[in-house]
Amino acid sequence: MHDDERYQQGMEVRRAVLGDAHVDRTLENLSPLNEEFQNFITRYAWGETWTRPGLSRHTRSMITIAMLIALNREAELKMHLRAARNNGVTRDELKELIMHSALYCGLPAANATLHLAQQVFDEQQDDV
Repeated sequence: MHDDERYQQGMEVRRAVLGDAHVDRTLENLSPLNEEFQNFITRYAWGETWTRPGLSRHTRSMITIAMLIALNREAELKMHLRAARNNGVTRDELKELIMHSALYCGLPAANATLHLAQQVFDEQQDDV
């Protein structure tokens, strides 16, 4: 597969997972500093990794959130908490993931994630 095809495939998955509004904002904010990086993310993360067979988007979403909790990457975590709904992850599943992360990632990380998740749930309630 060529880079252009991988980019297009990645853009389809990126839009399906993160939503058109998020991706459109990202594209509107392209600059000489971030343009190559955004292209790289689209090709490699979304076009290469998220399209691999073997794991569903639901599972990838759960794994990604767990890793972001462990790494304490708040902005990226919030984005993926929002996107989880697009991948069929339920609020109860997120709650269980956060509870489980308290054991392996620590109470402060889980507590911070609960607060982020509540913010996301409150925002999404406005979308319904």
